Amino acid sequence: MNAPVPPTDPLVLFMPSGKRGRFPVGTPLLDAARSLGVYVESVCGGRATCGRCQIEVQEGNFAKHKIVSSNDHISPKGPKEERYERVRGLADGRRLSCSATVQGDLVIDVPQDTVINAQIVRKAASDRIIPRNPAIQLCYVEVDEPDMHKPLGDLDRLNAMLAKDWGFEDILVAQHLLPDVQKILRKGNWGVTAAIHRDLETSRPNLIALWPGLHNMAYGLACDIGSTTIAMHLVSLLSGQIINSSGTSNPQIRFGEDLMSRVSYVMMNPDGREAMTKAVRQAVNELTVKVCSESGVNPDDILDAVFVANPIMHHLFLGIDPTELGQAPFALAVSGAVHTWSREIDLAVNHGARVYVLPCIAGHVGADAAGATLSEGPHRQDKMMLLVDVGTNAEIVLGNRNRVVAASSPTGPAFEGAEISSGQRAAPGAIERIRIDPDTLEPRYRVIGVEQWSNEEGFEDAVKATGVTGICGSAIIEVVAEMYLSGIISEDGVVDGGQASRSPRILQNGRTFSYLLRESHSGGPRITVTQNDVRAIQLAKAALYAGIKLLMEKQGVAQVDTIRFAGAFGSFIDPKYAMVLGLIPDCDLAEVKAVGNAAGTGALMALLNRDYRREIEKEVSRIEKIETALEPHFQQLFIDAMALPNKVDPFPRLAEHVTLPEKKAATDADRGGGRRGREGRRGRS
Repeated sequence: MNAPVPPTDPLVLFMPSGKRGRFPVGTPLLDAARSLGVYVESVCGGRATCGRCQIEVQEGNFAKHKIVSSNDHISPKGPKEERYERVRGLADGRRLSCSATVQGDLVIDVPQDTVINAQIVRKAASDRIIPRNPAIQLCYVEVDEPDMHKPLGDLDRLNAMLAKDWGFEDILVAQHLLPDVQKILRKGNWGVTAAIHRDLETSRPNLIALWPGLHNMAYGLACDIGSTTIAMHLVSLLSGQIINSSGTSNPQIRFGEDLMSRVSYVMMNPDGREAMTKAVRQAVNELTVKVCSESGVNPDDILDAVFVANPIMHHLFLGIDPTELGQAPFALAVSGAVHTWSREIDLAVNHGARVYVLPCIAGHVGADAAGATLSEGPHRQDKMMLLVDVGTNAEIVLGNRNRVVAASSPTGPAFEGAEISSGQRAAPGAIERIRIDPDTLEPRYRVIGVEQWSNEEGFEDAVKATGVTGICGSAIIEVVAEMYLSGIISEDGVVDGGQASRSPRILQNGRTFSYLLRESHSGGPRITVTQNDVRAIQLAKAALYAGIKLLMEKQGVAQVDTIRFAGAFGSFIDPKYAMVLGLIPDCDLAEVKAVGNAAGTGALMALLNRDYRREIEKEVSRIEKIETALEPHFQQLFIDAMALPNKVDPFPRLAEHVTLPEKKAATDADRGGGRRGREGRRGRS
């Protein structure tokens, strides 16, 4: 046990963390920082060669902290620091904390341009703080040269120095390094940088890469493999900075639009699994090359990677046949976290790089839902949080620190534009926002890539480049909700043909009606919303809402406190219209927020801090998985949810912001049209 520090010792305050402590005169500032938990990197092990541990002394009388700080209270530059300044340069006022020692009271600033603990990694519209504790550490060592009288192998002497300087015992050396160790040691004149991987504190450290001399580059990938898109962050493991972010389409779409169609492809084609695995890995590699080339990063410096994905994408990426996920009981081949090597899954990164895949929650609630849970943290709070990722298979998590439950609902691809007559994916030319005048039933809309609304001057000229090509997911929700609010459709989702007397935009199609959003212009498509389109949206939203209600019943709550939309699609959903549609339960609109790619943020957290890996592994084991198909009450919840917003649930908080139409029963003729709409949908699928 260390003896207590005398109160007469100098007081050192580190900024911006605000951590402070008293230290004996002569204590290296690097040691003082680390003892307080202020992380300052030192790849070179305190030899004053890497320059990562730079600090600045703040001079003056800091009355609030009762400190008078001065450059006189820090030791003069010694030979090592002077050599570094002469060879590599040191900005005015900067010192190397591994060489500078405490001589008096000090206020020390850890400059943000060199702080390797980069304590803040920001995602859009968030003040999220991610403390850095990666599984990778770079360690510079100087190895004793061979000695005729001490016949110890080069690798053994390297391991001995890693144990002596860095405390890594019983190192497991990657096989691919063995043939190159001697060459690397001699090229570096016996000074080398080793990349050590250790995920669990109790596991053996792994030597996964080795460079001659001092090497200050270490990167990681945080990647979310979705059924439609793949999103990737390239991150510096030494600074925590996101170097680049990018995305690409998942090429597996050519094998099937939704997840079940891809499972069917595997079942129907002997080489189906191999083809889809090859396609997704190739896409990941192409995306890796892209983010690296755009950033001037060598892919060989990527040493760690974290992936999240829905269960079927998870299995296909890992080379696992997903057939069992296509039928009850929807068994996962592996549900726990996966630890593997990059070379085992053909990643075009450092040959020794490690890969971590977050655990899956259940057969259709995957590692992406686990990543979103880690990101948004329902298990860390008292409020009852609903976390929902709207996609072809919606994943739902509901809970607080006492209990968390999860389920999936088969919403289908309607929200992404499939099964909608004028639907399309979000792209320039797609309608993304819609408003309908309740008096005239005239629409106005915005198109992706154009600032003006359709009723504003210059709109037609602005859309000439792309045209108006269809309706994307966010607008599909809005147009159905607006049609309901303006009386074009009833609460049962039936397009009211009687409105044709009010507006020529109500068009008859046999026994059903549709709403004309835009006539054909300059060869562009005629854009309408048909009865079948409305039915497709009703079926999708009813599946999601019924799943949510089922989880609410399991939790014994009649309402939720806060709602988070995850996923790219969720970022563009207007909460008010989602509630009018009955996609989500009644809630204070101020508590309904889009959180973007929360699954990718969870992957980022697990990449930068291995403690988060342990957190989500523990939490996934606690989450209760509800299989909606086995719940007898699900069908009634689904039927009730077909109505807009819902047949039985009130929406008093929504009514504070929107005037909801009075509920009225549909006519027999309307019901006939409704049946036809449902039959038409079944026929297309």
